[in-house]
Amino acid sequence: MSVTKLTTHRVDKVWGRRDLQPFFPDVPDSDEKLGEIWYQMPDGSDAELLIKYLFTSEKLSVQVHPDDDAARAAGHARGKEEAWLILDAKPNATVGIGTTRPLTSEELRAAALDGSIEDLIDWKPAKAGQFIYSPAGTVHAIGPGVTLIEVQQNVDLTYRLYDYGRPRELHLDEGVAVAEAKPFSIEDHSRLVSPGRTVLCEGKKFVVERLVRRGDQAVAPEAGRPVWLTVVAGSVSSDGVAADAGEVLYLTGPTTINLSDDGDILVSYEGESVAPGLLPDS
Repeated sequence: MSVTKLTTHRVDKVWGRRDLQPFFPDVPDSDEKLGEIWYQMPDGSDAELLIKYLFTSEKLSVQVHPDDDAARAAGHARGKEEAWLILDAKPNATVGIGTTRPLTSEELRAAALDGSIEDLIDWKPAKAGQFIYSPAGTVHAIGPGVTLIEVQQNVDLTYRLYDYGRPRELHLDEGVAVAEAKPFSIEDHSRLVSPGRTVLCEGKKFVVERLVRRGDQAVAPEAGRPVWLTVVAGSVSSDGVAADAGEVLYLTGPTTINLSDDGDILVSYEGESVAPGLLPDS
């Protein structure tokens, strides 16, 4: 089949949450706090991209990810660039991305060791609806009270620089070696391609589009360039396979999808530019 519904994998995190509504049912007090939900291939195969939901009640570690070259040199299949669609942000919620001033490798290491890195991270207001692309090498963190969808290169590879005294491993040598500790400007590169179809990012490791065009429409993924449909709201169906909000479909070949009247989906696929012919112009 050219349409597969991905399975979910729960990841408990010390910084996670139990209050997940309206996106998912709340987590009982008897269970660990939920930090992430991963969407994986049912057969366990290694896809190029990974879709996640994240829920924060505390700050994530100050961290950085390597690019493809550095990751492969360390024995991994690929590096890790990622993008976030913020679904909900509590009052005063922030994301930390970039540093308030350029830091040398020596300054970054010293700040991570003495804790001053927490004040050198550029903590910016988090806003529902905001989309942020974080290239490999960007020093970043996420503050409490944020719910987001993350699209990333599929590798579980994070170098922690600082973790607020939590008893978790740090990776100072690896992290400092790949970090570009400098100010980061969140820029809106979205563009309307056609009614109901907006490209949120392109020109890097993957493309993310947002589709709110209702009803039936043909989708034609290129060979070797599969497509992830992440349902933000409403529902989508194709070839008898349906997904509701909080679920993901994976498309490998031409098909027709039906988006509900309240439908809102992220369309993600590997590559540097928008795939020609993926969706009709109108």
